[in-house]
Amino acid sequence: MLTLQQTQRILDSAEIIHSAQVVSETVHRLAADITQVLSHQQPLVLCVMGGAVVFTGQLLPLLGFPLDFDYLHLTRYHKALTGGAIHWQAEPKENMHGRVVLVLDDILDEGVTLAAIRDKVLANGAKAFYSAVLTEKETSKPKPFKADFVGLTVPDRYVFGFGMDIHGAWRNLPAIYAVKD
Repeated sequence: MLTLQQTQRILDSAEIIHSAQVVSETVHRLAADITQVLSHQQPLVLCVMGGAVVFTGQLLPLLGFPLDFDYLHLTRYHKALTGGAIHWQAEPKENMHGRVVLVLDDILDEGVTLAAIRDKVLANGAKAFYSAVLTEKETSKPKPFKADFVGLTVPDRYVFGFGMDIHGAWRNLPAIYAVKD
């Protein structure tokens, strides 16, 4: 765990990538896009813990149609700045068989985590899989996964805020920041 001074230095030296207003407008746009596609299907919505909690909490009240909700928890980062092996910490309790499933995540980085989630959801009998990500990282590498709904793009740098953390801190920021190169 970082000290208060260390976490403040991280924020003070970071660059704002997307303001709180832009993030809020993006969540509203994503809600409209998702509503257009899924409003007549009563999807099972799955939040990817812990990064997508803020995104999910802002998005769900904007979805004016019936849905069921659950969560899943897996990680590749373990508070580090680079991803490693996938570790499942909690699988959804809701039955996915024959359901339309929408997974909400904070960031599509390399695509490994969301590809694993898609594979698990479909293996559990979902009839359709959709995903919405608040952010997608612009990388030069091909990704094994493409999100159905993408909010914002972010540079190929470490980003944090609006649910995304840096060493476990700053998930609570209303804007999105990047560590300077």
